[in-house]
Amino acid sequence: MKITRPNGLLPRRAAITVFLAFASAYFFSALIRAITATLSPTLTQEMGLSARDLGLLAGGYFLGFSLTQLPLGRWLDRFGPKKVNIAFLSVAVLGCLAFATATSFMGLLAARMLCGVGVSACLMAPLTGYRRWLTPSSQLRTNSWMLMTGSLGMLMSTLPVQWLMPWLGWRVLFLGLAVLVVLTMLLMAWLVPAWETAAFDAEAPVSGLEKGYGVVWRSRYFWRMTPIGFVNYGGMVAIQTLWAGPWMTQVGGWSSIEAATGLFAINLTMLCTFWSWGMITPKLSRRGIHPNSLIAWGLPCSFGVLGVLIAMADGLGSWTAAVLALFCVTSSFVSLAQPAVGQAFPAALAGRALSAYNLVIFSGIFMVQWGIGLAVDLFQSLGLSPVASFQASLSVYLLCSMVAYGYFLWSKPDNQAP
Repeated sequence: MKITRPNGLLPRRAAITVFLAFASAYFFSALIRAITATLSPTLTQEMGLSARDLGLLAGGYFLGFSLTQLPLGRWLDRFGPKKVNIAFLSVAVLGCLAFATATSFMGLLAARMLCGVGVSACLMAPLTGYRRWLTPSSQLRTNSWMLMTGSLGMLMSTLPVQWLMPWLGWRVLFLGLAVLVVLTMLLMAWLVPAWETAAFDAEAPVSGLEKGYGVVWRSRYFWRMTPIGFVNYGGMVAIQTLWAGPWMTQVGGWSSIEAATGLFAINLTMLCTFWSWGMITPKLSRRGIHPNSLIAWGLPCSFGVLGVLIAMADGLGSWTAAVLALFCVTSSFVSLAQPAVGQAFPAALAGRALSAYNLVIFSGIFMVQWGIGLAVDLFQSLGLSPVASFQASLSVYLLCSMVAYGYFLWSKPDNQAP
């Protein structure tokens, strides 16, 4: 497929097929990311994992993911989304195979890191392409719908995985994922257009410094968005993809199947949320309502919901999953930061700007996932009950979230990249 319009934009039909190809890869990326929440009771029992080990195992995915982001941005700008994403997905296949055959905690951790490396281009690659191939309002929509696809992957990692576990076991599930990722690579090779750079050469920076990330690191706007990306966005994903499950089982007293049902409901809610964002953000953009304003007004709602979750803890009963879902929904305002950062830079820098910000987000996910596990073990060693330890750990996270939001409000509302 070739880009035929003089301005580099894809025709509508081509844009849809390209979106579907990228979305299939991101679907499996999210499924692989979130599956540890559903498998946590089984892995804890079979491998004798502590909360600290579980947090590190889940966070290992994000650590591997984060390690690739800076070189990834340069490669995306140079070689294009198609070649880079296919190359990285081959590492994801190896990671799934390694996880399926691992016999120790360190083997599982190494495999999770490989999976993180392998799927680390699954969102940045399409967002880089969309920055050149789609109009600004369409970029906001496709960003939200890519996240919606991710929520669908997380949805499939809950009850469907729980139902398949007695029949297949987690090792066979990861073998199946490896095969499906290979099929996705073939689909992407067929549908995604080649990377054409000639039309954007005039935008490319000329100095040796600016061929790297210098222009990104000097951006006041990038640093304004960094704390909320690290703490608020990272924490939302960390809770959705890992700690929501242990909270329901260890704090709420739910069974494994009840927790899987709760995770299914949470991820279904987020799927609908991101679908809704995709519908309304182009209209808001045309009316001049910037993501900064939406984040400023909407994100504080998540603090109140998290406060309710912490204060009531095991008293929520059957409402636990609903409150966790509401926390994720009210936190989703911060997801608008990512396309806003991408649009603040020229198209020739899109890969680097988006990958740098993705590094911020996924470093935050890793630190929050592991940090909550460390905090739970620490508070329990100090004599607190399991419920009180979870409450104290999320209270620390809530305080950090409010500080990050305060910095976002305090810093200059400058939307210029340099």
